[in-house]
Amino acid sequence: MIVSGKRFTAMSTVNPHKDFKSGMVAIVGAPNVGKSTLLNHMLGQKISITSKKPQTTRNRILGVLDRPGAQLIFLDTPGVHRAEKPLNVRIVDVALATLADADLVLVVMDVTTADNDAQNYLVNQLRSYSTPALLALNKIDRIAKPALLGLIDQWSRAQVFSAVVPVSATKGTQVERLMDAMVDALPAGPPLYPPGSLTDLSERFLAAEMIREKVFRLTGEEVPYAVAVIIETFSEEKEGKLININATIHVERDSQKGILIGKGGQKLKQIGQAARRDIERMVGCRVFLKLFVRVQKNWSRDTKAIARFGY
Repeated sequence: MIVSGKRFTAMSTVNPHKDFKSGMVAIVGAPNVGKSTLLNHMLGQKISITSKKPQTTRNRILGVLDRPGAQLIFLDTPGVHRAEKPLNVRIVDVALATLADADLVLVVMDVTTADNDAQNYLVNQLRSYSTPALLALNKIDRIAKPALLGLIDQWSRAQVFSAVVPVSATKGTQVERLMDAMVDALPAGPPLYPPGSLTDLSERFLAAEMIREKVFRLTGEEVPYAVAVIIETFSEEKEGKLININATIHVERDSQKGILIGKGGQKLKQIGQAARRDIERMVGCRVFLKLFVRVQKNWSRDTKAIARFGY
């Protein structure tokens, strides 16, 4: 189960954390570079949803990692890109605002697209902050060694990052080395969350995200980007042995609703079954999940609807 993320303050005048390090680490990068996959690997548990489609993450996701002599509070952020649509502008604002709160910035780049416009845009944004930054060159299992060495040299000379670490988030290659580099860069300070904390997010929020992840993975074209998920009810029954969840999946057009439901309701059933399994792993008990689909015309262009859906 998730431990509450409430902060605490030591009351004793004696500092039991004299040699301890802690801080906020903002994980930023262009869309679909593997930020959420890397976070989940470092935590050893899934709290941030993933898919092969860009812009899967829409909110700031907090994850807490306890290391010997250190506590890292990760802030996984939406992909930074040049946004135009109101929803995407709001999402990018969330990511860039996180930089101001961070003690350390971890920039994640996809080595197969390390010179694209979105990643160059992010680096230029980063130059206006004084926050220390590390670079994780991700997906090194997909690139030849000479090309990788060239990228390491290029970004080492960019005078933006204090360290450049090549990693593979999916395979775990050099992730330990990356975490050591982050601990080295953290300021001294006591832990900000109780030991054993995982996130400040509620199970209700995570359940909605798991449903949205299955929509991303199991539908195509524009449907995933037109979806917002609201948990209507989340109640424990049978002395905590069953959780009853009713959720509404909002889309923008009737045609998207038809695709999401599928012939004879099969697509919606597939989404619900896959989401329920993930939610049961999270809460540690049986889950009864009921999904509804509702059309909210052009909600991603309506700033009031965007705010109402939690973005």
